[in-house]
Amino acid sequence: MLVKHEQSDNKGAFFAEEDGKRIGEMTYSKAGPGKIIIDHTEVDPEEKGKGIGSVLLEKAVEFARDNNLKILPLCPFAKAQFDRDVNIRDVLF
Repeated sequence: MLVKHEQSDNKGAFFAEEDGKRIGEMTYSKAGPGKIIIDHTEVDPEEKGKGIGSVLLEKAVEFARDNNLKILPLCPFAKAQFDRDVNIRDVLF
């Protein structure tokens, strides 16, 4: 599985690909200086339960740390992950 990141002016996404097929995506919006909002996570139904969403969130957290950003998780999946894992809360807004 390969995870890629794409950005435009105010939006971005982390997405997972396998054999050239997009199997998961986590999207975000920029919310002013120093903050992004994770607004959606989706994984291909055939790929559910394989931890793809967690890998995407790891990449988002790594991106936030590297760029001194804080994350506001409006997506229910991302919010639940932040509630569960104290080790990623350093980037929580």
